[in-house]
This record gives sequence, C-alpha cells and structure tokens, in this order.
Amino acid sequence: MYIKQLSIFLENKRGRFTEVAKLLGKENINMTAFTVSENSDFGILRLIVSDTDRALQVLRDNKYAVSEADVICLHCPNQSGALGRVMDFITGAEIFIEYMYAFSEGESAHVIIRPDDIEKCEKVLKDNELELLAASGLYKF
Repeated sequence: MYIKQLSIFLENKRGRFTEVAKLLGKENINMTAFTVSENSDFGILRLIVSDTDRALQVLRDNKYAVSEADVICLHCPNQSGALGRVMDFITGAEIFIEYMYAFSEGESAHVIIRPDDIEKCEKVLKDNELELLAASGLYKF
C-alpha cells in the first residue's frame, strides 16, 4: 500500500516554493503533505498531492526537475511514545529510513516513510497490525 510522492528540485532562491504552490493551485491540485530540505544551492520539495499524474505533467511542462517515488504512510495515534514503538519494529527489522516527515490532526498522526526496503517495511508494519493509508486515505480530512 504505497503512496506516490513527488520530489522537485528547486534553486535555493526566494519565491521558488511560491511558484510551485501557485502553479499547482491554479491547476486545482491540492498539496496534502510536504517537506522542504535545502542546502546552499538547491532545495528538494517532497510532496503528496491529490493528483500525482497530473501534477507530474504540469511540473514537467513548466520545466521543473521532478521525480516520483513510492513511500509508506503510517496512521498512528498522536500521542507520546507512539512513534517510538513503531520505530522499534522498523529498527528491529534492520530497515534503514532514508527520510520521513509527519503531520497530525487531533488524535491522529500520519507519518510518511521512505525506507531503503519498502516491501520489507510494509510487511513489518502490517505484521505488527499497524494501519497504513492508501493515497485516498490522505484526502479525507
């Protein structure tokens, strides 16, 4: 149960994120979750959107360097210690996390995970009866 995530490489210049947000908004593509990482020369905007295929096309048509990757979205309680328990399962299975980011709403948290072995990570999480969301599950709130 993977979710498609887009990674956009942006020059580290004022207004570049604004351009992407406005472009996707103009096309009625909702950014459901995102994170930005940067260094002195460029940034990487990673995002989950309401229409991945369309966003990919729009971004490429507008000359953005964009790639697509599979990630896992874990649904867990928004409470102290919940993520630590989940990470014990992942660490115990010797899965390396390339990166992750999270967002929460009320009593629920959603954690986007990019592991080095996505199939193994999905199996470990499911075997431990943890709830994974499909892309459609991200758009309910």
